[in-house]
Amino acid sequence: MSSLNENDDANSQNNSYGSAGGGLTGQFKPFASPYLNFDPGYIPQAQPEFIFLDGGSKQRGRFELAFGQIGGSCMIGAGLGGVSGFYNGLKAATLAGQTGKLRRTQLLNHVMKNGSATANTFGSVAVIYSAFGVFLSWARGTDDDLNTITAATATGLLYKSTAGLKRCGMGGAIGLGASVLYALWNNKDRLSDLGHYNPAQR
Repeated sequence: MSSLNENDDANSQNNSYGSAGGGLTGQFKPFASPYLNFDPGYIPQAQPEFIFLDGGSKQRGRFELAFGQIGGSCMIGAGLGGVSGFYNGLKAATLAGQTGKLRRTQLLNHVMKNGSATANTFGSVAVIYSAFGVFLSWARGTDDDLNTITAATATGLLYKSTAGLKRCGMGGAIGLGASVLYALWNNKDRLSDLGHYNPAQR
């Protein structure tokens, strides 16, 4: 009898707590902060979104891209020059019969010399191209493929302007060809749409 009375007292206490606490058993609602009460639909799921100034362009301009282009060109030039210098140094050390520390020193000298020279060349070209691109974007008020082609052609002409008229023309032709290929690759979607154009659907 005593055990039954104890169970009844425990059940009554639980019922009283549930009624006083708003029904903790089954009716409990988790605390929600008003600062975290938002619609999950506003959170992008597929791709990130960025905050832009009112009236500002939603893509980086020539001036912002110039820093990355110059730095990337220097690193690419250093890598290519380092690989070329290592190959030339290895070949020269093998022909000279050098071994040990002398061979390693010879390889390091070739790598550093060719790497720095190629990095300077690539960096100089990138600086000239970026300067022309920024000037054309500011002068024309827009940034399109025409600026890219003009800047690349002018870069080739200016970079080889001290090597004679023939080399100057070759530099301009190389810049023109590379920029045209880049513009075609950049607009490959538009070109594919033109290939599937049907006048009867107008």
